[in-house]
Amino acid sequence: MRITLVATAISAALALTACSATQSANTDTAPAMQQVQTDNILLSPSTLPYQAPDFSKLKVSDYEPAFAQGMQEHKVEIDAIANNNAAATFENTILAMENSGELLNRASTVFFNLSSIVSNDEYQRIEAEMAPKLAAHSDNIYLNDKLFARVKTVYTNKASLSQEDQRLVEFYYSKFERAGANLSDADKSKMREYNEQITTLQTEFSQNILASFKNDTILVTDKAQLAGLSDAEIAALAEAAKNAGKDGYMITLVNTTRQPILTSLKNRELREKVWKQSATRAMDKNGPLILKLTKLRAQKAALLGYSNWASYVIEDQMAKTPENVFAILDDLAPKAVEKAKNEAADIEEVMHADGVKGAVQPWDWAYYAEKVRKAKYDLDDSLVKPYFELNSVLENGLFFAMEKLYGITFKERHDLPLYVEDARLFEVFNADGSSIGLFYFDPYAREGKAGGAWMSEFVTQNFLNGEKPVVLNELNIVKPAPGQPTLLSFDEASTLFHEFGHAAHGLFSQVKYPSVAGTSTARDFVEFPSQFNEDWDIEPAVIANYAKHYKTGEPIPADLLKKLLKAVKFNQGFDTTEYLAAALLDMEWHMIGADANITDVEGFEQKALAKHGINYAPVPPRYKSAYFSHTFAGGYSAGYYAYLWTEVFAADAFAHMQKNGGMTRDNGDLFRKEVLSKGNSEDLMENYIQFRGQKPTVDALLKRRGLVD
Repeated sequence: MRITLVATAISAALALTACSATQSANTDTAPAMQQVQTDNILLSPSTLPYQAPDFSKLKVSDYEPAFAQGMQEHKVEIDAIANNNAAATFENTILAMENSGELLNRASTVFFNLSSIVSNDEYQRIEAEMAPKLAAHSDNIYLNDKLFARVKTVYTNKASLSQEDQRLVEFYYSKFERAGANLSDADKSKMREYNEQITTLQTEFSQNILASFKNDTILVTDKAQLAGLSDAEIAALAEAAKNAGKDGYMITLVNTTRQPILTSLKNRELREKVWKQSATRAMDKNGPLILKLTKLRAQKAALLGYSNWASYVIEDQMAKTPENVFAILDDLAPKAVEKAKNEAADIEEVMHADGVKGAVQPWDWAYYAEKVRKAKYDLDDSLVKPYFELNSVLENGLFFAMEKLYGITFKERHDLPLYVEDARLFEVFNADGSSIGLFYFDPYAREGKAGGAWMSEFVTQNFLNGEKPVVLNELNIVKPAPGQPTLLSFDEASTLFHEFGHAAHGLFSQVKYPSVAGTSTARDFVEFPSQFNEDWDIEPAVIANYAKHYKTGEPIPADLLKKLLKAVKFNQGFDTTEYLAAALLDMEWHMIGADANITDVEGFEQKALAKHGINYAPVPPRYKSAYFSHTFAGGYSAGYYAYLWTEVFAADAFAHMQKNGGMTRDNGDLFRKEVLSKGNSEDLMENYIQFRGQKPTVDALLKRRGLVD
């Protein structure tokens, strides 16, 4: 996944503890807790710049006492708001809620970020313990009749408030309503049961995925089977095996069906083994969880008056209804499959010439697609990678582009503690020298780290108490053997740019209230800034500045660059089909009704894909259900479509800029002002129109994906 609130539990926790105004200590705290306070850094605001967490003093044993005291303090604050005898006002109800929960917010933010970055048995135990407790704590707030009555009073009389204050009132009112505040007492009791069970299952699903990264590896003992890999890649596999206490070469899976190593491996039997291990992992444990989880979600939606979970989820997104989502997915599906089949014909021609008979299999696609790409564009990825060294892509590429576009600069800081040794920390400044915030960059995969790439925050920007943003980007690049450079594929370089698009959204936020600041927008808008940022990696001035040979410093040869840029749209039939298959699979799992009785996960997958004409065997879904963390563990249930929905905005915005001067400060400053700075404090479509002058169209998207000429 490309952005995260780290875990569903943190989504709940941050929703109800959205700021960190300093609160007075609870005078009723027991002496034992007072003793803990002297040792536990989470119990007090950080004294470091920007309130960055002091990882050097953090202990895993700090979390549970901080959660316990945080929930206790928050309960006292919420009870005081609910039981206030004064008439409900914005200040004594909505603003008071926004100001509550400082300690719980701090503990949740640090814990759920690190539980996805450096997880171990103890983190997983604490997460399993805390998830249902946090869900219950959330229910105690959003199912509180007295509190909802006060919120409803303010909502009814919000017309006299400022636009931003109204937005915050609407945010809270919607949270209560969608949580079940209007339900009967009996149905509220059911809701509590559903929430506890759903949270527990999501946590278990996530932990099963983490375990699969450790257990579902492929150990190769015969080096000859690794033919096709570079010496550096083989050395990295040997180092991975050594670190795991094994002899040989260890292949670790990434969290998609497609495995990058399949592009290079010559040995077809090993390719098949890697692919099948990838495609079937975690099914034994997560398959039963999926059946329980989707039914519980459907039952929860029915309790709230919705026909299915998708209708409930999408109602407050930009898409509004599942029908609107299916309209765009089903429109693109046949175009994507047709293009994928054309690509398959080229691939099979090369396969057959290589002596491999029959139709292309999923484990063949990446390997022979690379051969087709080399033949069609005379492009060899092994010749490209030396020009995409990690530090150069980051500093001479991304940072250079951001300075050209927004005038910002980055200064690395070595005086603040890091959460892992491989992370780096930068302070970010405006063109006038004023500070913006902090940016952590953590590029490497490791045991205990969730798969994929994402952005998150340790501190959310807000004007309520003057906090500046502290954001982080997490990637999962294979760490090279000691002494070797980190050479990226072009896709990995694009991912680096993508994730910083999210970081920019958080860093540039200029919003009063943290609940509606930064990336706290609709899911089918939040991927827009990140996908928009991707395209700057091939801006001529940018790529000329960073694509230089890591040994010689020579710029990438013009003919090689020309081939690379031509190849950008290569294999888009495959890319679009595998994405759409996953998005449609996510939607179909959440279109089931409360009375549905699904018993076979794999059978359901096949029927769902066939229903939409996207069951093309050589191109499986990007995520099969058993490791589809976005939908079954993260915050993207009935929402994976968002990547395509927002790509419409991204492609349209980038095309608009290119027609109006390209990478200029005027363009960048306008985009920053009208889109990146607003968070969710205003209507999102109106923000886009203020930037673009009109709503987006799909024309640029079709060209971006190579589906039309």
